[in-house]
Amino acid sequence: MTGYDTRRRRMLGGAFWLALYVGLFLLPLAIAFTYRDHPRRAFWTEFSVALGFVALAMMGLQFAVTARFRNVAAPYGIDIILRFHKQISIVAGALMLAHPIILFVTRPETIELLNPLTAPWRARFAVAATVAVLALIGISVWRRRLRLPYEAWRLAHGLLATAAVAFALTHVELVGWYVDLPWKRALWAAMALAVIGLLIYVRFVVPALLLRQPWVVDQVVPERGRAWTLVLRPVGHPGMRFAPGQFAWLTLGRSAFAVEDHPFSFSSSAMDNERIAFTIKNAGDFTRTVGAVAPGTAAYVEGPHGAFSIDRYDGNGYVFVAGGVGITPMMSMMRTLADRGDARQHLLIYGAPSMDDLTFMEELEALPDRMRLHIVQVLASPPPDWRGETGLIDATVLGRHLPADRTAHKYFVCGPPDMMDAVERALRRTGVPWENIYTERFNLV
Repeated sequence: MTGYDTRRRRMLGGAFWLALYVGLFLLPLAIAFTYRDHPRRAFWTEFSVALGFVALAMMGLQFAVTARFRNVAAPYGIDIILRFHKQISIVAGALMLAHPIILFVTRPETIELLNPLTAPWRARFAVAATVAVLALIGISVWRRRLRLPYEAWRLAHGLLATAAVAFALTHVELVGWYVDLPWKRALWAAMALAVIGLLIYVRFVVPALLLRQPWVVDQVVPERGRAWTLVLRPVGHPGMRFAPGQFAWLTLGRSAFAVEDHPFSFSSSAMDNERIAFTIKNAGDFTRTVGAVAPGTAAYVEGPHGAFSIDRYDGNGYVFVAGGVGITPMMSMMRTLADRGDARQHLLIYGAPSMDDLTFMEELEALPDRMRLHIVQVLASPPPDWRGETGLIDATVLGRHLPADRTAHKYFVCGPPDMMDAVERALRRTGVPWENIYTERFNLV
């Protein structure tokens, strides 16, 4: 299959899943407003109800969006899927709020439904669903300001999402106006069962499958930049195949059913399927404990995931732009290229605060002996005898080192969010086509 055919297949796949998503979140609306045996109500009442149904459908579909289905994520990359999940949750929350606000403005008497002592149960469940959604959005958008540990946030996120959908479904059932026919109730029940099925799949089926392919920590290697590399070996199975640059969710020392799984990029070569490695920087929460993990600790790996890979995008050569621990997926790709004996010319531009923050520095210095790789290191605080680039990776630095033909190469960018935004803009200013730039972002919340 040619590169054009592969891109065309991905575009068609992406269009299919997007069309299916739109169709599914409009389906409850179609069910509610067709074949009714009672008269229509005022326009603004019907409109507000329509917004409520769309919001409920979006919330239900979030369970599918975050279920990590590889076929669904393949055309986009799961990091884009997760960013979409975050943004569409805010849209769903806004639509859910608009539903009662329109009613309060056009029918002021409905404000009495906010009184929990006198309101009917259908209104109480509506209020409870709205509060759950607002709390869900709040702890996600302001998690760092609230200083919520990742693990506590994950648990609260799941509970609030489940409660919001359950309360909203109960509200619709108790109102009954739009699901009063037997076939509508049957379809509504089927959609509710689908949400329950997704919960069971994510929380029970996937972990049960992981129990069949356990791993164990073989080595814990300290790295520059306050990072550690965990080397895992398989127990009773042949290992895992992955594309260089991909990532997986990792659970350490606990049951596969624990909610404390974390996404990390592979740092090892994709040519070695019997040993996989994750290089993890101490950034607080779970990551600060990685250095204390003992060899022999049980591990579970759910993946691989992601579209950030040289195996997905072919070019005359690759330009890797990394900041901090963003070097991790780049290292996987460069190690793989070296193991494959790749003869193309490649470029790595690696930015860090200081020499001590250059993770993999010693191995990077040896890589040009195994492959055609030119390395440019950019230090924000260099030592006195430093002769390389200083400051930040900007258009000036890129202009000095990028290949003359900016269109023939593929560009991979990974690092802190601010650095990635700046590098993307700088690459565009230096003549790199936007379709040749690929990024990986893991700012999930």
